[in-house]
Amino acid sequence: MKLYLNGTSPYARVVRIAAIEKQLEDRLELCWVDPWQSSPDFLAKNPVSKVPVLETDTGESLTETLLILFYLDRQQPTPTLLDSPEGLALLGLGQALIDAAFQTVIYRKYAENSAQHPLEKRRLDAITRTLATIEEQISTHKTAKNHALRFCDIAIGVALSYLDFRLQEIDWRTDFPHLAQWFEPVSHYRSFTVTRFQ
Repeated sequence: MKLYLNGTSPYARVVRIAAIEKQLEDRLELCWVDPWQSSPDFLAKNPVSKVPVLETDTGESLTETLLILFYLDRQQPTPTLLDSPEGLALLGLGQALIDAAFQTVIYRKYAENSAQHPLEKRRLDAITRTLATIEEQISTHKTAKNHALRFCDIAIGVALSYLDFRLQEIDWRTDFPHLAQWFEPVSHYRSFTVTRFQ
């Protein structure tokens, strides 16, 4: 399989971590691309020019993060990274947090006076609310110990890492100490350390 990615995409990092946790790392060829360049070769893989893209062994291009995660989970029965309905709810919150943070970063990059725009406040408010909801729910969620992380752990962990990487003014560790405590051991998993944003 081939994974098309870059070093700053939280979506691509989620997939790469999942592949490592699924013990599929040896089957995965990493293809580093700049999706903003929209090269013809990459557009042939994904016409919207976004990462990640997973090219399967049979040549299909899978282009959405959650779709790729579910595909990877079926490639090897154990360990399964799918979870209970509670875990799926947390996966959705983790994905939503990534979305809000990523959209904030991209909007700031290309929009003039973004700080005054209502969308900026709306997204930052969404980030705060989502962090609060995750912290409330994470208190009863048992993260895997010394074995594979689940998809919800991966998505939330990457989202928090992305806030540290791109939105450092959000002091989520101070505001959400239980979430910070949850994140500490997750951040030291090998799958997280070898995929740090660059």
